Amino acid sequence: MSQAEAPSDARTANRARFELELEFVQSLANPFYLHSLAQQGVLNQPAFVNFLKYLLYWKEKDYARFILYPHALHHLELLQHAEFRTEIGKDEWREYLNQKQFDHWRTWRDPSRIQTAATATDGQAQPQAAAAPPDGQNGVITNGI
Repeated sequence: MSQAEAPSDARTANRARFELELEFVQSLANPFYLHSLAQQGVLNQPAFVNFLKYLLYWKEKDYARFILYPHALHHLELLQHAEFRTEIGKDEWREYLNQKQFDHWRTWRDPSRIQTAATATDGQAQPQAAAAPPDGQNGVITNGI
């Protein structure tokens, strides 16, 4: 192998690893997949727990921008806790997590779209909904159901 081929091979290997880890991290957004891993006993294996700790680098801005399913990062954080890894193996927890995820998607609003619509009016005051959410609410709007 020549020296010119070595950097290309390393780059290809790094890209493949990046894509593989990205795909795995995004799969963590699926409560049914987490439930399956728990039922198979994978979540309790020390090597897998260490792997989950290693994957926390995906929460950094440079990597998080590639994540299409933000719940994956939230679930990755929850998986750092032994109690969650144990409880997600129960059907009730899987259904609870699935319902919470669905409710978030159903009720989430894009504040930038609301603000854009408000500024398009004839100079009227912006509605209360266009204001930034208070700290701790993460922009999640619930409808009280």
